[in-house]
Amino acid sequence: MIAPVAILAGGLATRLRPITETIPKSLVDVCGEPFVAHQLRLLRSRGIGDVVLCVGYRGEEIEQVVGSGSAFDLQVRYAFDGEQLLGTGGAVRRALNMLGDEFFVLYGDSYLPCDYQAVLGSFRASSKLALMTVYRNEGQYDTSNVQYEAGAIRRYDKSVRSPAMHHIDYGLGVFRREAFADVSDGVRLDLAQIYQSLLAKGQLAGFELAQRFYEIGSVAGLEEFRALVETRLGARP
Repeated sequence: MIAPVAILAGGLATRLRPITETIPKSLVDVCGEPFVAHQLRLLRSRGIGDVVLCVGYRGEEIEQVVGSGSAFDLQVRYAFDGEQLLGTGGAVRRALNMLGDEFFVLYGDSYLPCDYQAVLGSFRASSKLALMTVYRNEGQYDTSNVQYEAGAIRRYDKSVRSPAMHHIDYGLGVFRREAFADVSDGVRLDLAQIYQSLLAKGQLAGFELAQRFYEIGSVAGLEEFRALVETRLGARP
């Protein structure tokens, strides 16, 4: 087994309304199964054995469906935001005691069919506090937000873009526990702020992936992922 994974599944998923007015995004149906089932099965196939679901909005419903994770041959535990949503960065901070010294972080709407062991190996070799995976996007699947040159991240900004940004945050990060040393539990914080702070300190490594990502954060993304799954199901004997 390799490092544990924190899945950020606590958001309100406003871009998928009205679908997500009655269910959390992780439970949106994809070809007869909730999205999280596809996500967990992929992680298990990549050697992951330990998952922490960081939940907030309708998180109890996710726990009821996934349970202990035994159906996926995984150990699944839950870190709840509490009365107020903590944001992606705050949610990871809340889950730190379950994650150990190094761990992956991915978004609850992302399906990332990459080599997790290779990503982890690159992170360990970097000796930095965090690593961001990137994909040469050229504005294709979403707005590019990373300037990545000569194997290094030069700039990352989800709000202010520049023509030099040809890559996008792939959606999979690796962190050491110390990356959150300055974050207090219960503080609302976006993970992008953590990335930017680490980049400014020279503590953010980059790793480029050639395998594209899939996401269900938008209606278009959801339909595209459903088509992918339908194609795979049709290919089974």
